Amino acid sequence: MDIILKNVKKKDFPVFQSLAKSLGFEIIEENEKPYNPEFVKEILDAEKSIEEGKGIKMKIEDLWK
Repeated sequence: MDIILKNVKKKDFPVFQSLAKSLGFEIIEENEKPYNPEFVKEILDAEKSIEEGKGIKMKIEDLWK
């Protein structure tokens, strides 16, 4: 059986660790990454290119043409 604890405060985590260790449980920490790193890089590169003036301007009406 798996038990998942979410939003555990940093100060409370040692208490859970100690309890789990005393009961013989295995602790696996997984840090969630909300975004794909490649996607983030692509967005940051696009923002940088716009700042460098490499972007184009379009009218909203032209988006559906």
